[in-house]
Amino acid sequence: MGNRVAREDYEWVYTDQPHADRRKEILAKYPEIKSLMGPDPRLKWIVCMMVVIQFLAFYLVKDLDWKWVLFWTYAFGSCINHSMTLAIHEISHNTAFGNNKAMWNRYFAMFANLPIGLPYSASFKRYHLDHHRYLGGDGVDVDIPTDFEGWFFCTPFRKFIWIILQPLFYAIRPLCINPKPITQLEVTNVAVQLTFNFLLYWLWGGKPVVYMMAGSLLGMGLHPISGHFIAEHYMFLKGHETYSYYGSLNLLTFNVGYHNEHHDFPSIPGCRLPMVKKIAAEYYDDLPQYSSWVKVLYDFIMEETLSPYSRVKRKLTGDVKQEWTNFLEGILKVQFAHSDVNHWASSEPWRSSQQHPGWSAEPQSFELLRRTHRSLQDTQ
Repeated sequence: MGNRVAREDYEWVYTDQPHADRRKEILAKYPEIKSLMGPDPRLKWIVCMMVVIQFLAFYLVKDLDWKWVLFWTYAFGSCINHSMTLAIHEISHNTAFGNNKAMWNRYFAMFANLPIGLPYSASFKRYHLDHHRYLGGDGVDVDIPTDFEGWFFCTPFRKFIWIILQPLFYAIRPLCINPKPITQLEVTNVAVQLTFNFLLYWLWGGKPVVYMMAGSLLGMGLHPISGHFIAEHYMFLKGHETYSYYGSLNLLTFNVGYHNEHHDFPSIPGCRLPMVKKIAAEYYDDLPQYSSWVKVLYDFIMEETLSPYSRVKRKLTGDVKQEWTNFLEGILKVQFAHSDVNHWASSEPWRSSQQHPGWSAEPQSFELLRRTHRSLQDTQ
């Protein structure tokens, strides 16, 4: 149904992403922006409140007719669950407890994950760092749709279906593009979530479980808030790969709409991104921006120039690919259950081998980890 999109490939570029250079330029001109970095002391309390609200909703929907369960699932549950995924996005940047308490952030993300029903917080952290460090990187950035998505979802009707199925593609895309070994944190995340789901069903029956799971899937699919998936990086204008949105839905999404600002300064929590825009206004006011995520969804479906292929993509150099491969191999050589990059890179485990007899990694592997971590610090 509808005309086929003419685009048959990604927008390949041979330049670095713009965010690192702009960050350096802005910090040189406005060094006071560094004071905005660090944890958001309110975030953990907001997340706790959202979790309690959803627990209360689970209790209330257990006695409703199914038609009302489905109504509240889309009208309320989908909104708060999508908002919770963006809270987890914030936590993945260590903005709940700071970089010095990295593991507290990881476990708190699992707590925030509970009302979503689908265990993903531990995996999201690992892949999201790739997205920042290697934006558009071929074979690394799993935010980029696969070739199949670009080839098949190429008409208005198919793009409409693709948007509905966004949760599915975000789940399976990492396995196709950049599969990684399972970590102990991911196993813990799954175990905690499945235990919670079982207890919810055992206590209050199937309706709260449907409300929880369906709310997450609907909220990530055809939903006004899910417009941010398209708005952030799909190339509506040639030459621009990141876009900001300054509308009212930022109130529900931890200011994820301030996306140019976020990629320029990933260590600044969402609550302070408007201050970045205010201080360095000349760097952001003239960039392409949106005022409606709903319009973004409509335009993406109807415009014949837009498809899942409408993404800027760049080839990683052989050296970068090899360093990333070596980095992952270094992690695999560690026979101790831990997956937090900050923890490894801030420690020197080869000096503590007597405390952990399981160590078998060579010092050079950890040195590579430390070097890679230093290059990633701006993304955390």
